[in-house]
Amino acid sequence: MSQQALPLKGIRVIDYSHFLAGPFMGRCMAAFGAEVIKVERPRSGDAGRAHPHFKDGQSGYFLQQNMGKQGLCIDMRDKRGVEMMHKLVDTADVFIENYRPGALDRLGLGYAALSARNPRLIYASVSAYGHTGPYADRPGFGLIAEAMSGAMAQVGNPGEAPPLLRMPLADMYTGIHGVAAINAALLGRISSGLGQHIDLALYDCMVSMHDYAVQRYFMSEGTVMPQQTGSGQPDSTVYGVFPAKDGYLVIAAQVDDAWHRLAKLIGGDVLAADDRFSTPAARNAHYATAMDIVRGWTQAQPSRNACLAALDAAGVPSAPVQTIDEVVKDPQILAREMLVEHNHPVLGKVTLPNLPFRFSGCDTTIRTPAPLMGQDNRRIAASLGLSDDEIEAMVNDGVLYAEAAVGAE
Repeated sequence: MSQQALPLKGIRVIDYSHFLAGPFMGRCMAAFGAEVIKVERPRSGDAGRAHPHFKDGQSGYFLQQNMGKQGLCIDMRDKRGVEMMHKLVDTADVFIENYRPGALDRLGLGYAALSARNPRLIYASVSAYGHTGPYADRPGFGLIAEAMSGAMAQVGNPGEAPPLLRMPLADMYTGIHGVAAINAALLGRISSGLGQHIDLALYDCMVSMHDYAVQRYFMSEGTVMPQQTGSGQPDSTVYGVFPAKDGYLVIAAQVDDAWHRLAKLIGGDVLAADDRFSTPAARNAHYATAMDIVRGWTQAQPSRNACLAALDAAGVPSAPVQTIDEVVKDPQILAREMLVEHNHPVLGKVTLPNLPFRFSGCDTTIRTPAPLMGQDNRRIAASLGLSDDEIEAMVNDGVLYAEAAVGAE
């Protein structure tokens, strides 16, 4: 295989974001070969550094979302910090931020100010509700968007409070939309010569994820509302979670061929020929009965693995509900190299999830860990033309800050 250059080699990204959606965008851009400079405020840094799990003072949360980046820690309350940031942005292709709309305008880092300096700049903003509309000024996190979007109202058991989704769908979905939009804007810049502002809202992205509920609501003229259905899906029978003697598994036998194979396995020719289950509509009409039949079979088997072996042999799509210790040992995950090891200057070997991109001509796996706070201060400042004396003064005055593990500044 010929090894090509990474597709974003030569692109410089300023990541002036925190926590998740913005940093994830920067991480993806780094995987594609961009030079990503993570900019943080002195001492506290990205708020993600205060998020568990911690080991020797380092946050695994921060490490996962900021791998492959360079670290700049600069005090924007000092005029010299602002001037240095402006010089840095003048050299950049992309600027990523996820502050409340208008917050960066006060620092001279809003889109209007930066695009006036650098018309080719692609400026990607992430916020809870976007930069327009009646909610634009409201604060928010992924949880807020997940609740507002109608997604949360569909999960959990009827009559119970909806559970937390436990994976950051709003942030990650918005982040990957941001990656797509930035790359589209970079491509468009080739012909236009101009950058633009990308306005991404967590709420918008969650609403856009609805594959069924919104169109069903409108096509039924507002008469059909999604309901909580627990571990099953009554509009797709049989499709859900089933108990075994030692765990849980999922079965996806909602299409006719899969249902007939499942029916033959668990009930023989009699069940396979039962008119109550002969079509998707019929199975949906007898949802509770169908689910009880399948549930009775899974609970009667010796183990979860015995269920899965029988389903696999019959050609019925199924899978275990795996715990994390099972996931990280899964041979498919290992074969796909979905875990990556980094040598961290404080922690030593660290294992983290890889990104899912697979290119035929280049390796997008990030091999370098997230930066220590202020790790690259001096080098970045020098690359922007600051003299040794100017850099030393900024270090001494705390305008450029580095955590102790970086070493003597």
